[in-house]
Amino acid sequence: MSRIGKAPIAIPAGVKVEVKDNLVTVKGPKGELSQEINPDIKVAEEDGHIIVTRPDDEREHRAMHGLYRALIHNMVVGVSEGYKKEMELVGVGYRATASGQVLELSLGYSHAIFIKLPKEIKVEAKSERNKNPLILLESADKQLLGQVCAKIRSLRKPEPYKGKGIKFVGEIIRRKSGKSANAK
Repeated sequence: MSRIGKAPIAIPAGVKVEVKDNLVTVKGPKGELSQEINPDIKVAEEDGHIIVTRPDDEREHRAMHGLYRALIHNMVVGVSEGYKKEMELVGVGYRATASGQVLELSLGYSHAIFIKLPKEIKVEAKSERNKNPLILLESADKQLLGQVCAKIRSLRKPEPYKGKGIKFVGEIIRRKSGKSANAK
């Protein structure tokens, strides 16, 4: 049995879970999320917990068992607490400004980059003197948040020589030494 799949999901107060046909809908204070489930996998709500079961030990069913349990757990956590990501812009002249759902980035290119974010994501840009600019992203949907962060990061990935680029707060970039000074 899948270790992840067999673990029950606790439903916090204020969260409603509805299972209809192959669709699981989770509603909470931070929003509403839904996920389509394979018809072979059964989802049941029992005394404050969600239990995901599979019909047999077939390879495909074992894989989907843990996957759908994890997806449902991420939805429950998302609508109750939400997810946050902080990104840091490292580099001279790198700036970020947010106005509504549009994020404007100056990343050393000849032009500014404008990114229109989905309405499910809340964005905030912080700039303090003598500190790197920060981009704060918040959402109930973990998948969408990760995808948007990956897109923003892909605009200027951190490079190993000077460490310039867009990185997550707390991320450690492996640095290279560059040309060696005592080459003969």
